[in-house]
Amino acid sequence: MARFQDLDRLLNRFAGNTVPGCACVIMKDGEPIYEGYAGYADIENRIPINEHSMFRQASTTKLFTYVICMMLFEQGEFLLNEPLYEYLPEWRDTKKFVIRPNGEIAVEPLERPITIRDALIMSCGLPYCMRPLSEPSANPTLNAMSEAMKPLCENGRIPTLREEVKAMSRVPVMFEPGTHWMYGFGSEIIGALVEVITGKSVRQNMREKLIEPLGLKDTETLLDEEMAKKLVANYRCTPDGKFEKLPPEMDATLMKGSVPEGSRANLISSAKDFAVFMSMLANGGVYKGERFIGRKTIDLMRTNHLNEQQLRDFTNSYLAGYGYGLGFRTVIDKAAGQHNGSIGAFGWTGGAGTWAEADPSEGVAITYMHNMIPNKEEYHHLRVRAVAYGCLE
Repeated sequence: MARFQDLDRLLNRFAGNTVPGCACVIMKDGEPIYEGYAGYADIENRIPINEHSMFRQASTTKLFTYVICMMLFEQGEFLLNEPLYEYLPEWRDTKKFVIRPNGEIAVEPLERPITIRDALIMSCGLPYCMRPLSEPSANPTLNAMSEAMKPLCENGRIPTLREEVKAMSRVPVMFEPGTHWMYGFGSEIIGALVEVITGKSVRQNMREKLIEPLGLKDTETLLDEEMAKKLVANYRCTPDGKFEKLPPEMDATLMKGSVPEGSRANLISSAKDFAVFMSMLANGGVYKGERFIGRKTIDLMRTNHLNEQQLRDFTNSYLAGYGYGLGFRTVIDKAAGQHNGSIGAFGWTGGAGTWAEADPSEGVAITYMHNMIPNKEEYHHLRVRAVAYGCLE
């Protein structure tokens, strides 16, 4: 008998104590076998978390982008080792910063061009810079990215993804492509690649290729007034452990008409909807009899693509036992990660509290979401992972 009461107890322990509210869904072989909801979507208005509660996906948005990209790969639209400039010509002359023995910072040509694979595995040498910095950084690449963003963001303007990617192509990267792993701008480059190949925005691709055919009714990239009622309030955990509601102005760019269609997409989804997406991946790319992506393509995505140096860059206590595939982290050492799932289970996490993992060996998908920043992912996600896998027959 599955011990889902253990997961119920964990969610109820979290709710109101370490997070305002949370949701967890487990699917096996395409069907839900567990749904748990605890705490509040909005504390002040006493609105509980439920199956339709929509959470800010933040970095788990990328998983949709990567899957769409690999759909195009298996249609023969590109090869992983092709230079970016074959599809995004502005990346032909990208350079790198180097530090001379005397400490001088210089700009040099790359030894080889950045490839599509470099962008997919976060090895292209660009960190994140979503808006101009308020203070200069010690990182010359980050400073250059900030300068490149300034004209795009003048007077509160929201740039399109293609504008951002073109601007960043002129920034010298931090290291020679493929030599290190660094979380950053690679996913935006992949989004631009998708747009160029399809002639449609990332948002439109998400709707047409995943959201609508998977039947995700509580998932969107821009909300109308009715859907906005399902958006959970976002909270900050104060130093004394209280929950402080963040101002609604922070969500202004999530509303329809607030940003260009071609701006970077930010997914909003329920734990149940996201579990459907992950279940499709856990079951060889098939959901309810419809194939979305090939089983062997998924195997390629969940294979570790990092070399020894890149794995050293990738490692911390939260990521222990994981390698990194094509946009997803993937389990490569159960003992190192204290992971009671399977080798090759793969997924990612989001800064606003989301966590998702697909385990093809078991046909299982697990999603967990809460509504708090910082998300304290190591405390919450690793406990959910341990208990959720422990519930399986």
